[in-house]
Amino acid sequence: MKLVVLSDTHMPKKAKHLPRIMMKDLETADYIIHAGDWQTVECFHELKQYAQVIGVTGNVDSPELKTLLNKKEILSAGDFKIGVVHGHGTGKTTERRAVDAFMMDEVDCIVYGHSHIPVRKESNGILLFNPGSPTDKRRQKDFSYGILTIGGKIEAEHVYFDDKS
Repeated sequence: MKLVVLSDTHMPKKAKHLPRIMMKDLETADYIIHAGDWQTVECFHELKQYAQVIGVTGNVDSPELKTLLNKKEILSAGDFKIGVVHGHGTGKTTERRAVDAFMMDEVDCIVYGHSHIPVRKESNGILLFNPGSPTDKRRQKDFSYGILTIGGKIEAEHVYFDDKS
């Protein structure tokens, strides 16, 4: 099972369309996970054309998105549970807020965004994964998104690129 993971698209402020480099992966995705800060609902509708979208709201999302999406989701993928949250808030780090959001849940992986910083690491047996941003790299060297491959385990990788067109 292939899950394309993205966050912090900030469309249309940071990009008018999704980067072309992502299209091949979107076309072959079983699910698309978006960890918030879409900005407007058009990105949600565009992604739905490729696969089922599991998404959450972030701190800059429109009222319309907030009526369609929750702040937190848990996706069952094969034998695994994947928690999805944006990670914004006050106090603590983005990563800590994301982990704390699932303190009462049994999850194998937590996908979060907000910082625009790609992260892939394990903490207390849970895979923590931030895909970065495909449209707003901020101080990062490259734009990025992620792919989770679900089989007998969860494999996570980042896809880095330098041109968001």
